[in-house]
Amino acid sequence: MKEIILIGGGGHCKSVIDVVEQEGKFKIAGIVDNNLDIGDKILNYEVIGNDSDLVNLRKKYQYALVTVGQIKTPNIRIKLFNILKELKFKLPVIISPQAYVSKYSFIDEGSVIMHNALVNSGAKVGKNCIINTKALIEHDVVIEDNCHISTGAIVNGNSIVEENSFIGSNSIVVNGVIVKTGFYKAGSLIK
Repeated sequence: MKEIILIGGGGHCKSVIDVVEQEGKFKIAGIVDNNLDIGDKILNYEVIGNDSDLVNLRKKYQYALVTVGQIKTPNIRIKLFNILKELKFKLPVIISPQAYVSKYSFIDEGSVIMHNALVNSGAKVGKNCIINTKALIEHDVVIEDNCHISTGAIVNGNSIVEENSFIGSNSIVVNGVIVKTGFYKAGSLIK
């Protein structure tokens, strides 16, 4: 089984660990985090370094995934994604076996589709995105790069969510809307 390292060891990392384990395509080799000590454990996986160790870790590992969440700003996720790309890590798509992703949709590199999320036909999810637990991405939706569609959010058909956006939990994007780059708090109605 291919090994992968996870970049960021907070709460989102814990959720992603569960998805990676259930998907069964990768073995988690360890976690990279600037705020934890080497040897610390997150759900039984060791912290194996911090961001400054990525150059050396690349010599051993081909696959990596950004597992820092995105609530206030996408900047840390974007920075980490770019570092990983510069180091020529492969950034796979991770999809929970409990999610439904249409074979007629497209998910780009480094994105994660969490448990019970739905991505319908014609939808396109960009790079480095989080489609969180129970989110619904309807037909022909475009989610641009570096977006986080939070738990229980609904993005209705033919909508576009511009890059670097955060759509809060239980928000609803009305059909056919262009959602400008921004932060949309939980429970928003975006029309």
